[in-house]
Amino acid sequence: MKRRESTPASMPPVRRGTALDVSALPSYGFSHRSLMWWGNAGMMAIEGVAFGFMIVIYFYLRSLSKTWPDAGVPPDLLYGNINLAIILLSAIPNYLAGKAAINQDRQQVRLWLYACSFFGAALCFVRWYEFGALNVRWDDGVYGSVIWILLGLHTFNLVTDFADTLVLTAVTYAQPLEGKRFVDIAENCGYWYFVILTWLPIYVVIYWVARF
Repeated sequence: MKRRESTPASMPPVRRGTALDVSALPSYGFSHRSLMWWGNAGMMAIEGVAFGFMIVIYFYLRSLSKTWPDAGVPPDLLYGNINLAIILLSAIPNYLAGKAAINQDRQQVRLWLYACSFFGAALCFVRWYEFGALNVRWDDGVYGSVIWILLGLHTFNLVTDFADTLVLTAVTYAQPLEGKRFVDIAENCGYWYFVILTWLPIYVVIYWVARF
């Protein structure tokens, strides 16, 4: 007697000679369903490790130095505090832009991307003055080198994401606006959270650890 093979209960029955029509399904998805999300996550992981290494190097060099900072003068707090306030406030329009992108609301996306662009421009403007308020040149010693690299790495992320936001704002005027562009906007908003969160420990290291 021939033994019948059992089929797992979780598997749906398959009908011979029929095919599932998926032509109406979207060709894009948000969050982890998007390849852009995974690429973004990988890039943030790599850059996060780089920031972590630089902070470890900062404390290692500090442990070897008798005087820290080298010149004995820590960075001025004014511009660092202003930038901290602006970058924290930028989380509000960034959240609303990401939410509008998921809802595929073109008008709301455009509105909040304009707000994000304004905050990005303000941050870049203040960051220019931050470099001058460090009270040390990049080549004055190990202290100057490490804090300039820390601030420079974060500035690179800040400027590139600001430029990306400007491009995506312009893209919202495209006719028609493809659905995958909303995915791009949502992922750009996700990367901005990374810019915000990485600034918090860098701010503490640059502006406060030197005062301890």
